[in-house]
Amino acid sequence: MTLLRDADLADAFDHAARGYDRLVGLNAGYHADLRRSARRLRLPDGGAGLRLLDLGCGTGASTAALLRAAPLARITAVDASAGMLERAAAKRWPDGVTFVHAPAERLAAAGVTGPFDAVFAGYLFRNVADPDAVLAAVHGLLRPGGRLAAHEYSLSGSAAHRAVWSAVCRAVILPAGRCT
Repeated sequence: MTLLRDADLADAFDHAARGYDRLVGLNAGYHADLRRSARRLRLPDGGAGLRLLDLGCGTGASTAALLRAAPLARITAVDASAGMLERAAAKRWPDGVTFVHAPAERLAAAGVTGPFDAVFAGYLFRNVADPDAVLAAVHGLLRPGGRLAAHEYSLSGSAAHRAVWSAVCRAVILPAGRCT
């Protein structure tokens, strides 16, 4: 399997943006899992006075999860895919939520500067060419004592589990994504 990186990956997400919410909606636990990860940041006082970075916000599901966990926070939501970001920005958001089009590797060039009290990165690190460099950049954006939630999933090392997941992707997820 070939991994897409950088501009090719952003283009693929641009293409999938129109049907992305419908596709992830088929996964009953998708939104609940994002909300759980956002709650695990344990942000005090409803996020009052806090600055949060939603890195790789996609169509805004992680942004919504952060808002639910910290409704009073100011959130900067960033994504490399213009199509995904357009979908996110078109939704109804309270004041204090801003969207920025930028790859995770070039946040400073897009004017995204810290310090942030917390960073939420949902399904992000698997999609960057140099995860260590992005993690170091995120660390530099956090205030001392700031928090990071890296929301991901993984499969066990079992070849059988990987084979089942690959079959589900080929037979269900990819065809459903093409129907957008």
